[in-house]
Amino acid sequence: MRLILWTCVAMVAFAANSVLTRMAVGPGHMEAVGFAVVRLVAGAGMLALLVAVRGGGRWWPGWRGRGVGVAGLLVYLFAFSAAYGTLDAGVGALILFGAVQVTMFAGAVWAAEAVPARRWLGAGLALVGLAVQMAGPVAGQGVAASALMALAGLGWGAYSLAARGVSDALAATAWNFVLAVPVALAALWAVPLQAGAMTPYGVALAVLSGAVTSGMGYALWYGLVPRLGAARAGVAQLTVPLIAAFAGAVLLGEGVGGRFVLAAALVLGGVAVASRQSGLTRR
Repeated sequence: MRLILWTCVAMVAFAANSVLTRMAVGPGHMEAVGFAVVRLVAGAGMLALLVAVRGGGRWWPGWRGRGVGVAGLLVYLFAFSAAYGTLDAGVGALILFGAVQVTMFAGAVWAAEAVPARRWLGAGLALVGLAVQMAGPVAGQGVAASALMALAGLGWGAYSLAARGVSDALAATAWNFVLAVPVALAALWAVPLQAGAMTPYGVALAVLSGAVTSGMGYALWYGLVPRLGAARAGVAQLTVPLIAAFAGAVLLGEGVGGRFVLAAALVLGGVAVASRQSGLTRR
């Protein structure tokens, strides 16, 4: 029961990142590159503080998975922020986690992880739900933005796969963030911010996204992935678009209609099928 509870907390944090980024980048309170950099620096600071306060354990978790984790994190952060200049929170999350699903299942197959038929069936139902939701809105919200969000999904999928086998989730996440900071600052230097593209409100949203819903949320997720397995972790993340779409409707006035209801039924039904018996309810 604890596993499913903490998985739900992580999914809410991921959905909050979509809403916070859309709130900042969409209306122009923050430029996409600047938002990604502030978010990363805030996350790195929070994670370093958590490692220091915790004490004990190892400060350095080793190089295993570090390269993939850092690269995946950077691709995700920058592509994610850029895409939300155009996409609605719910639509962006749908594209993101559709790409994550493909990446996670490909990683499970590549690693010869056991993937029972019910999980393939559940993932299939969930992906049909994503297709239903994406059929209309994506065409009107920009092919380039949609491609960027798909790229962000590939980056996040690779980042999640790099979590398998880690013995210290908090330290691994902290170092992924810290090692990514110099590269992100170089990107900020290479792409100067436009005048007025960093308002106090936008910075506050970026810090909240970085320190809380990213830093703390990702540390939690890195600890959950080894217990969930790549296949179940990928399916669980398909609930995030539904949470983001609901939050987008309530907080940003984005539309939610019959298409969303049908997609929600298919996605949640798919998650239920994939998680049955030895799924997320396992302690």
